[in-house]
Amino acid sequence: MRIMTKKINFKITIEQSIERHPVPVLGIDYKLKITYKNIKFAQLDVEDKLIKISLPNKYKKENNEKILDLAIDKMYEQIARVEIERAMEKTRILLGFAPEDYEIRKISNEIGRCENNKITINPEIVKYNRNIIDYVVLHQYCHLKYKNHCKSFIKMLEEYEPNFEKYDKMINKIL
Repeated sequence: MRIMTKKINFKITIEQSIERHPVPVLGIDYKLKITYKNIKFAQLDVEDKLIKISLPNKYKKENNEKILDLAIDKMYEQIARVEIERAMEKTRILLGFAPEDYEIRKISNEIGRCENNKITINPEIVKYNRNIIDYVVLHQYCHLKYKNHCKSFIKMLEEYEPNFEKYDKMINKIL
């Protein structure tokens, strides 16, 4: 009887889980579930509006906010590679030109930037829906033609995205 009790307690310790605040992905809030397991490296799985992060047992007693932030940042980077590539190709076809180069990199206080014919998009953009992603990419493409928000820039934005003011307001709330 004692052996059975120890095994049950051990199993509960290994599979103990904690639920945290929601994590936005493509405009949808996912629940975050952290589980501690007998593993060597952190694991992340996404399914049915649930992000499961499994951490090694050794992190159970530590403040693992940094580890969780790193795992979520990695997830955002992976999703961003796919989503930004999709939006870049869509915009390239729409406008008939492309930047010399682009990168996906964290930028403080910005969601996108265009400098020296190179577009930089913050991977955290994947927190928001595809319409926002498409708009930010279009906005940066327009900066390839016009460096500032002059009348011609606005006219170009309006031509390809009539709802650009709505998206600008949404982005300003984000930042």
